[in-house]
Amino acid sequence: MTVSDRSTLDTMVQRVEWMAPIDYWILEFFQEHDIKATPQVVAANIDYDNQYTGKRLNRMAEAGLFEKDEPGLFSLTDRGRAFLAGDLDADDLDADDLDE
Repeated sequence: MTVSDRSTLDTMVQRVEWMAPIDYWILEFFQEHDIKATPQVVAANIDYDNQYTGKRLNRMAEAGLFEKDEPGLFSLTDRGRAFLAGDLDADDLDADDLDE
C-alpha cells in the first residue's frame, strides 16, 4: 500500500473519533486480503510498527470490527465489513463501549 493509497479509505468511510489513521489502513488491508493474519504480517504489509499495529487490532477487536480467532490471529468480522461498506454508523462504534 503506498502513502497516496492510505488516504483513500479514511475518506470513504465515516470518521470515528477514537480511531487512529492506522486503523483505516488496517481495515483496508483486511478488505483487500480476506485472511487471518498476525499483527506482524499486517504491519509488514502496511509498513508500520508491529506493536502499535497489534495494539490497534486489539482495540478494534474490542469494538467488534475484528475477531481474534487464535492466539495472535485476527480476521475481519461481519461488523467490520458492514463498517467498510458504510452500513454501520460511526455512532455505533462509540468509544464509551470500549475498555480504556
